[in-house]
Amino acid sequence: MIRFDSDYMEGAHPAVLERLVSANRVQTPGYGEDEFCAEAAGLIREKCAAPEAAVHFLVGGTQTNRTVIASILRPHQGVVSADTGHIAVHETGAVENAGHKVLTVSGTDGKLPADALEALCRAHRADPNFEHMPQPGMVYISNPTEIGTVYTRAELSALHEVCRRYAMPLYIDGARLGCALVSEVCDYTLAEMARLCDVFSIGGTKLGLLFGEAVVIMAPALQKDFRYLIKQNGGMLAKGRLLGLQFGALLSDGLYERIARHEVELALRLRDGLRAKGWDFLVESPTNQQFPILPDELLDALAPDFGFSRWQDMGGGMTAVRFCTGWAADEEQVDALLAAIPARG
Repeated sequence: MIRFDSDYMEGAHPAVLERLVSANRVQTPGYGEDEFCAEAAGLIREKCAAPEAAVHFLVGGTQTNRTVIASILRPHQGVVSADTGHIAVHETGAVENAGHKVLTVSGTDGKLPADALEALCRAHRADPNFEHMPQPGMVYISNPTEIGTVYTRAELSALHEVCRRYAMPLYIDGARLGCALVSEVCDYTLAEMARLCDVFSIGGTKLGLLFGEAVVIMAPALQKDFRYLIKQNGGMLAKGRLLGLQFGALLSDGLYERIARHEVELALRLRDGLRAKGWDFLVESPTNQQFPILPDELLDALAPDFGFSRWQDMGGGMTAVRFCTGWAADEEQVDALLAAIPARG
């Protein structure tokens, strides 16, 4: 079977494995206080042009989101997210389990619109019963979004302005951030994006690592005691060096960008091939997640040979599915999938 279910269907990029093997017998302190984590954190600060940023390494995305959000919100506050946001639909209520409500807003192509955020904040303040409801305390977005779309500089700037106006930190979940930054629609650098938020993550799990997410805290007020929360939420890896080594390899010699471009280029090859065959898409995605709308009977025929995610029932025997390309995908696999999908009749 050729799997397009997600972008972590294989192990790790060879360069990452080589780095792990090369330092396998080196002794270091535990819990991320080693030379390799320090080196990787320095690389991230350099890429972000943010020497004062705090950088921490955690194992997985859900753990990262829960920890960041729990570190920011007070007990009476909730986190604002698009209704399609990862924390709202694909994390088994992890944020609510930590004691904070996810306040959802109808999104546009997976994005949280600044005007909708403004309206939510105004409505909360204008409601005479505001003290009986969770207070919007921070904003969560992912970039790319859950359906592969990418925020523009103007959209991020507008969200940032609303967040400043209402004193709400803005957190960007960057589980697939590399794919956003190399996409054809992205009009900012990592350093520029870093200045339009208070906290963001750089995902490694979906960009060639065995596991690992880096949290970058830009706002000084949010940096204090974050390691307490990492430990409390089960994210302080005893062999933290494994995270530092992997991120050190990923962020050296342009590997992060090369992997992201590879994933995106293959996804666009698939998108263009399906579009040439007449198939429609749920959304226009410029990243490594593509969502064609295909007949259910065709999906049943594809299922024994190809892995994919059935995303949204479109009615009339049609379903939007997700095909996702990872670091190890190649043109032959994409072409095999294209050959298995006929032209639209």
